[in-house]
Amino acid sequence: MIPWLFGSALLAPMAGYTDASFRHLCIEQGAGLTYTEMVSAMGLKYGSEKTAGLISFAENELKLGVQLFSNRPDALAESIDRLQDEYAPRIALFDINMGCPAPKITGGSQGCALMKDLPLASRLIEAAAQASHVPVTVKFRKGWDAQSANAVEFARMAEGSGAAAIAVHGRTREQFYSGHSDWSVIAQVKEAVRIPVIGNGDIFTARDAADMLKSTNCDAVMVARGALGNPFIFREIKHFLATGELLPPATFDERAQALLFQAQLACETKGEYLAMRQIRKHAAWYIKGAKNASRLREAAVRLKTLDELAALLQDAVACS
Repeated sequence: MIPWLFGSALLAPMAGYTDASFRHLCIEQGAGLTYTEMVSAMGLKYGSEKTAGLISFAENELKLGVQLFSNRPDALAESIDRLQDEYAPRIALFDINMGCPAPKITGGSQGCALMKDLPLASRLIEAAAQASHVPVTVKFRKGWDAQSANAVEFARMAEGSGAAAIAVHGRTREQFYSGHSDWSVIAQVKEAVRIPVIGNGDIFTARDAADMLKSTNCDAVMVARGALGNPFIFREIKHFLATGELLPPATFDERAQALLFQAQLACETKGEYLAMRQIRKHAAWYIKGAKNASRLREAAVRLKTLDELAALLQDAVACS
């Protein structure tokens, strides 16, 4: 049972984006749960400092979902054992990534490639569920391609193997992030299993979240790209679901302040050199739609210091 899941908006795990600094902002704005970036179980097994560094807690983060990927049940179970010893009870759940479309992941029979190998996927879920003291969930897609869209079969397998909940992205691996998310497959999965189902794909507004909940009967929604540069989407969703009223979108001044605060948090934990190079891609999302956005993006990709970002944003706000 995962009581905090129902009717909420969750921040999707996104490699390169959902670090502690960004999650901090999403929690402030009302995200029901946040997740780490995708973490390699093999990286943890072999003591990679870079991999271990992906698991850190935001100051306001009481509970955290840890997303792992692997094609080895033993390594997955070992990683869960280690993380529980180190971070319990702050870990809310372990999520197994079976939906990542990136070739470097699928080429190793991981991520969405597991949708083509149900026996291995089942063994991974079983190993994780046996090792974990908290719920184990699975995130996957509609299927590998349109000809092998097996989300319903995969969902039943996940439930039978011990998954406590599942998240379904309505695109195939072949689509990556193009085209439209097929919400009808989320509805089909919801009808096929008894465990909670989280809907994912094309949630860019509060109304999108409400429409997905209504049209699929899913238990919660997961926001991915819709949150990039816009952590305010969580307050908008929460307010709309509670009142039926749409909040006005965040102003550019609010977005600029949020970006600067995120950068400050990142600098505190990672050091300015690394943090400012990672914040560049976030900056591109925050300034999307702003006046002179193309000029701002050109400047953002060269940012090296927090002071440079503060000056850029100060000028941008003055001109907006």
